[in-house]
Amino acid sequence: MGEPVGVGIVGLGAISGQYLRALDELTTLRLVAVADLDAERARAVAAEHDGVLACAADDLLAHPGIDVVVNLTTPAAHAPVALAAVAAGKAVYNEKPLAATVADGREILRAAERAEVRVGGAPDTVLGTGVQTARHAIDAGLIGTPTAATATFLSAGHERWHPNPDFYYAPGGGPLLDMGPYYVSTLVTLLGPVVSVVGRGSTSRPARTIGSGPRAGEQVPVHVLTHVTGILTHASGALSTITMSFDATATLAPPIEVHGLEGSLAVPDPNRFDGDVHHRRLGSTDWGTLPVAAGYTTGGRGLGVAELMTAPSAAEARAGGRLALHVLDIMESVLESAGDGAAREIANPAERPAAVPLAAEPTAP
Repeated sequence: MGEPVGVGIVGLGAISGQYLRALDELTTLRLVAVADLDAERARAVAAEHDGVLACAADDLLAHPGIDVVVNLTTPAAHAPVALAAVAAGKAVYNEKPLAATVADGREILRAAERAEVRVGGAPDTVLGTGVQTARHAIDAGLIGTPTAATATFLSAGHERWHPNPDFYYAPGGGPLLDMGPYYVSTLVTLLGPVVSVVGRGSTSRPARTIGSGPRAGEQVPVHVLTHVTGILTHASGALSTITMSFDATATLAPPIEVHGLEGSLAVPDPNRFDGDVHHRRLGSTDWGTLPVAAGYTTGGRGLGVAELMTAPSAAEARAGGRLALHVLDIMESVLESAGDGAAREIANPAERPAAVPLAAEPTAP
């Protein structure tokens, strides 16, 4: 195997810790530099990692030792940072969603194609053993022909724990664009691409109160739908129903269920890489737990970056840009449909990603 791929991280907010831990484990990646609007934060992160440089974003993009930029900025900055990385000749991997709008996402992919660099996007949790074991069960025929699925995320909102939750309630945020990528990416991985959607939504109140940190008690204005329901029609004919909400207390519903003519699956939390997959056969009265059968067993957030850079081609990266754009199109179309009640066709298609065999981590061919 050749030298590890050089990685630069732009944006060192809450999610960056998970990427930093994964980069310490993944043998195909090597952290070279970090950048953040808060220069002191960047210096503190760099000091915790031997040989890592803290610098301004422009300097990071120009660094000759960086092959791929991991873009962990807020959604509104995803497109500008990604486009700057592409212009600098770097591959780029965006945190979810790919961009704040489908138009921005398309521009990222067009620019990358012109520059002949790769683009990928979170979530990469679908590459872990939880979702991939469920995928393996479906492909093996354990539930027969898939007919339907449900995806449910219900919470009271991230302002209770996040010290700076403003972007969750600004355009590009909300429960669907924030949490939906995990669930929609999983549904596409399990059941294939989506061809049309219908959506409905509501906003419970005009402001949210920050519950922790130095801004505790401060009001954050709400500019997005905070409860969204959508019906997704897959190209296969299966129907998925999604409910994403910042307006609920809790739920006992499984994160994802998939139903077929001969059985049902309960799929673990798609915000995690692992977890048990439960299966019930037609005619049985009991649920069983399936053995782990597929997916990457180590790593964490960063697996998608490794996949992007080790895949034989950009098109073969399972957390690639086309899938991320397809997922973004699905979510934006649900929100548009919620606004006027009309169904939307999905204009940005993608293939169902290839299954992940049981393996430790992505490796170069």
